[in-house]
Amino acid sequence: MTDRTYNVLFLCTGNSARSIIAEAILNKVGAGKFRAFSAGSHPRGQINPHALQLLRSLGYDTSGLRSKSWSEFADPGAPSLDFVFTVCDNAAGESCPVWPGQPMTAHWGVADPAEAKGSPAEVALAFKGAYRMLNSRIGVFAALPLRSLDRLSLQNRLREIGRMQGATVSTPA
Repeated sequence: MTDRTYNVLFLCTGNSARSIIAEAILNKVGAGKFRAFSAGSHPRGQINPHALQLLRSLGYDTSGLRSKSWSEFADPGAPSLDFVFTVCDNAAGESCPVWPGQPMTAHWGVADPAEAKGSPAEVALAFKGAYRMLNSRIGVFAALPLRSLDRLSLQNRLREIGRMQGATVSTPA
């Protein structure tokens, strides 16, 4: 018997850095158990070059990554989503489309590395920091015993992951 594959959507406003990084991480870490996607409420239309450079330097396949609107996932024929996570404070306060199937949701805010200023080394450090936070959270998420947790317990765990050390502060939606 094969285990079910869970569809996960990572949302951010621009879909150029954090949500893209999260998609790449979960598709690698959770291969076979999860299928990750990313989208934005106002996608920039291109992936931040620093995000691509970081992912490639860490051995991620970036060929299928693209910046896209969350409306693609509300269309008929879109993958049925099991989990939807916002990874930036802007997306946490926005109203999200209604997702068919009532996926589990949580806010996992991470500081925006695309807003980093300074030397190339300082900018690279901001992207590495965002990667480390997302990688840590996604590692905890991927290890959850999804089949043995009831919906309320799982929702609480997802929220706890969003409050892990280094989380950005946001107002609950």
